[in-house]
Amino acid sequence: MNVISNSNNTGTTSTENGLPVYSMSTNTLKSQAVEVRNHRVNWQSYLQGQMIQQQDFEIIQEFDASRSFEARKSVLDRRGEECARTFIALMTRISKEQTVRYILTAVDDLLMEDPKRTELFNDSNNKKRASPWIGFMNMLNRNDRFIVHQASRIIAKLACWGKERMSTQDLNYYLNWIKTQLANEMTDYIQSILSSLQMMLKVRQYRLAFFEMDGLSSLMAVLQTKCGFQIQYQTTVCIWLLTFSPEIVDQMVAFNPVPLLADILGEAAKEKVTRIVLATFRNLIEKPNDPETVKLFSLAMIHCKILKNLEILEGKQFTDEDVLADIEYLSNHLGECLLDLSSFDEYSSEVKSQRLEWSPVHKSEKFWRENSTRLNEKNYELLRILTNLLETCQDPEILAVATHDIGEYVRHYPRGKKVIEHLGIKQLVMQLLSHENTQVKYNALIAVQKLMVHNWEFLGKQVNNE
Repeated sequence: MNVISNSNNTGTTSTENGLPVYSMSTNTLKSQAVEVRNHRVNWQSYLQGQMIQQQDFEIIQEFDASRSFEARKSVLDRRGEECARTFIALMTRISKEQTVRYILTAVDDLLMEDPKRTELFNDSNNKKRASPWIGFMNMLNRNDRFIVHQASRIIAKLACWGKERMSTQDLNYYLNWIKTQLANEMTDYIQSILSSLQMMLKVRQYRLAFFEMDGLSSLMAVLQTKCGFQIQYQTTVCIWLLTFSPEIVDQMVAFNPVPLLADILGEAAKEKVTRIVLATFRNLIEKPNDPETVKLFSLAMIHCKILKNLEILEGKQFTDEDVLADIEYLSNHLGECLLDLSSFDEYSSEVKSQRLEWSPVHKSEKFWRENSTRLNEKNYELLRILTNLLETCQDPEILAVATHDIGEYVRHYPRGKKVIEHLGIKQLVMQLLSHENTQVKYNALIAVQKLMVHNWEFLGKQVNNE
């Protein structure tokens, strides 16, 4: 994927290490920044009040007077380090929110104009042996949300575009702050947060740190909310960026983002959302080091009916050739996997997706006769997933299928009753005997009969006839 637009207003500015360097746009933040730029600060009053030094006053006055790109470039080329020092000094000495907003917006603008200007802050701070983003980190605790999110944008730029990489302590602090914002900030500002995260995840070191602090779960939680297509897109871009590290992809199996992304793909109305989901699916297949990971993700995609979605997409027209290439790649790969798919692979994939339905494998006598003992594998992994579904799921069909499978396991595996009791499943099944849904209640009753007696077929027919 060569170019990915980041919003309706801006797009990718360049690429680095095969990954895009994003322009960082927002809606609320962007509109407010226009007003902030037009604000005129009375620096003379700050000087007279001895709140700023004479040198800083002269520098900020000269910078403010350079309203055009060329004039500003001239000032920064001549006095760049001085400007950086002045910005930091003003930001830390002045408490008035409107002025701090203006300073942060000026810094963000000059960095956007030329990413190499991050070195001005490196040089300025290195003489004091401080990291360039430290002063801006302190802004994250301010009450003014514009200041907070503008500071976050600057931190991401300094941490990614500059030569210096964040220390573990600074990185964990900033990424944890982002995680907290993702959980709490459901306004237009979330676009700014995701834009900062997109930039951070471009760096391998930062990707690993974010994933290790359960960052993928935070992103999936955002996608599970009723967010618009832009938030869907930016969040999926973040997941896509995570998939560029094979060691992360191999661990993603435990989270299995495929069902969630499959839902987004099926409902996507915007090409860029379709494009990024397909690119993520391709990475989940191409990037892993472990062949078992490739197999598990492939099975998940097959179970989530991605092949059917791909058939529909093949009939549409796309402006991006990469979309067509990804559709062809995924169709060929999943088609080959389908030919090699065993009935147990199909069943395992369905259970792990936690989206049970009455597919033929559940009612197959042959399947349960040959595979019931395989539910004991990996410390009863599949049985534990079924247990979790019985405890937490509200979907009647899923509950009915799960209780049916528990009954079939006990019926075909002689020692199954002891396993079921040990895992606490028996009590969960019995609780479903009073479920309001007839289908759930019936399958729970049949499962209990299989747990309690041998002649379950006869009793099952009796229940059916009642």
